[in-house]
Amino acid sequence: MEKIKLDDFTKFKFLSDLKYSPDGEYAAFIVHRMDVEENKYRSNIWVYDVGKDMYFQLTSFDEEDSFIWLDSDTILFPGYRNPKDKEKLENDEDFTRFYKISVHGGEAVEAFTVNKKVTDIKSVDGETYVFTASFNLYKRELDGLSDEEKKDELKKRKEERDYQVIDEIPYWANGKGFVNKDRNRLYLYHSETGNITPVTDEYTDVDMFNLSSDGSRLVFNARTYTDRMPITSDVYIYDLKSGELKKLNKDSNLVYGYVDFLDDNMVITSGSDMKRYGINENKKFYIFDLTTEERSLITPDLDMSLGNSVGSDSRYGHGKSFKVDNGCLYFISTERFNACLNKLDRSGKIERVIDRDGTVEAFDVKDGEILFIGFRNLMIGELYTFEHGEERQVTKFNEWLQKERALSRPERIEVETAPGVLIDGWVMKPADFDEGKRYPAILDIHGGPKTVYGEIYFHEMQYWASEGYFVFFCNPRGSDGRGNEFSDIRGKYGTIDYEDIMKFTDYVLEKYTNIDPARVGVTGGSYGGFMTNWIIGHTDRFRAAASQRSISNWISDFGTTDIGYYFNPDQVGGTPWDNLDKYWEHSPLKYADRVKTPTLFIHSDEDYRCWMGEGLQMFSALKYFGIEARLCLFHGENHELSRSGKPKHRIRRLKEITEWFNGHLK
Repeated sequence: MEKIKLDDFTKFKFLSDLKYSPDGEYAAFIVHRMDVEENKYRSNIWVYDVGKDMYFQLTSFDEEDSFIWLDSDTILFPGYRNPKDKEKLENDEDFTRFYKISVHGGEAVEAFTVNKKVTDIKSVDGETYVFTASFNLYKRELDGLSDEEKKDELKKRKEERDYQVIDEIPYWANGKGFVNKDRNRLYLYHSETGNITPVTDEYTDVDMFNLSSDGSRLVFNARTYTDRMPITSDVYIYDLKSGELKKLNKDSNLVYGYVDFLDDNMVITSGSDMKRYGINENKKFYIFDLTTEERSLITPDLDMSLGNSVGSDSRYGHGKSFKVDNGCLYFISTERFNACLNKLDRSGKIERVIDRDGTVEAFDVKDGEILFIGFRNLMIGELYTFEHGEERQVTKFNEWLQKERALSRPERIEVETAPGVLIDGWVMKPADFDEGKRYPAILDIHGGPKTVYGEIYFHEMQYWASEGYFVFFCNPRGSDGRGNEFSDIRGKYGTIDYEDIMKFTDYVLEKYTNIDPARVGVTGGSYGGFMTNWIIGHTDRFRAAASQRSISNWISDFGTTDIGYYFNPDQVGGTPWDNLDKYWEHSPLKYADRVKTPTLFIHSDEDYRCWMGEGLQMFSALKYFGIEARLCLFHGENHELSRSGKPKHRIRRLKEITEWFNGHLK
């Protein structure tokens, strides 16, 4: 078999957004692929016929990246087929055109157009819809405007592209750009009349919403604010017939996550009061009794990370992490280094449903029947059935990778880094490993910090192994999957986590004697970029480093990133005004004058999570002190460059890092 190639990831198919049809006879999902020539992603809807156990492509316009079922035979999806659509979008006109198509074949036909930038939509009865859409207080909504007024508004928007007014925080968001006065607003839409009715006001930002089984009510969580967005949120219920909007929670001391109707009289939601472990505290499950309007905590002892935080650079798109079915809530959780599926009843009892090495990426359940997209045995996400405790692979989009490429299987090790503290780690040998040779190695550090590495496919690591490197990685304290206590490193960044990583490195070099300790590099992104910056200021043991989308200065990070004003006080402690010494003590930039390690910096100019100023500061410091450094800045990319950036940019990023290590470690 051939070795992994740098651009193999451009041939992968990525599955997402899995949904059963209302009768459970079909399921639809999105298949994404890269178009390197056009430097973009193409997406289409595929259908799985459950009874016939076969799957087929339904759409072919290459831009269908979301959909809903209208009935058991018909799918509704947004798209832009009209030749003038592109011109309207370029002119900043707010609209979303919807099409419908039968799973039995035929052409997609236009269903209706909404003069909003729709972010999510659900059907009430085939004529009435509930949707959220991006709304900006400083822009006039186009609904109801005359042609002349609409023309004037679009002209004004075009003129205002040259400047930006900011009067609140956050003023930008990673992946979205400037968001000053932007809100995700909730609306009702009647397709027959074209009438659009706002449910929420212009200052309320809706996170997610769900309909009751009979379509008479909807529940959603949201934040209402001016000047500064709060961390906490609220839960609301809305009666579609009477138009009554009611807030369910009596206090506003929780941050709510998922929310849905467990049955006609109960709403279930995940939430955290953040009292003991701060903003990263694992959420618990609460029930709102709609008869008494009382909230009760049904999982008081739950210490489990909800959702999938197992890292990979080989996924694209989204899907369900929660789903109510027959009065029970199914949900994904991160356990140690895997993502599992669980079932919760109204009493708070949790039953593990799918528990295997790998991940459940997305799923759907209908009357107890489960389909899921998962990573298994170094295979990229495929569709699986789960019946009678057994899972079975359905799709084979990426099977060529196993058949045609030599993969390096991660070898798991446990390392005691402090009394009673065991961390999980892995070592990947070079693809052509020879016991008689010595090899260079790369330490890869994950982001977060509250995420994890696991044993699933990670392209950059597989590629480096194919290039003749040992690759090793671990989940130090601060990582996810081990409970709140393990993940809590507030005020300790660069201390116990650094010790864990260095002791893990010591263990790997001692155990794997084929690694040349004089030819070891270190890299990581986001929190991993912070740790890379920290490491080169505290040790010279690494011959080269590649710091990606990093933080170097907690003080500047506080006021320039989309989450800095609440993330930094929680994770570092206090603010730069009342705890300046603490902020500087934990900033890698403070120790830049000690750095001896040649370092490559990778950053994106639209990364508002770790603003490019962080990489620029560290790069400038190293150049000032005469240390070899290089910075590659990607225009038009954000914090997700390595995971969902443009194909050519992702190729260039991996090429930059690999050539940097090749030049210093080989």
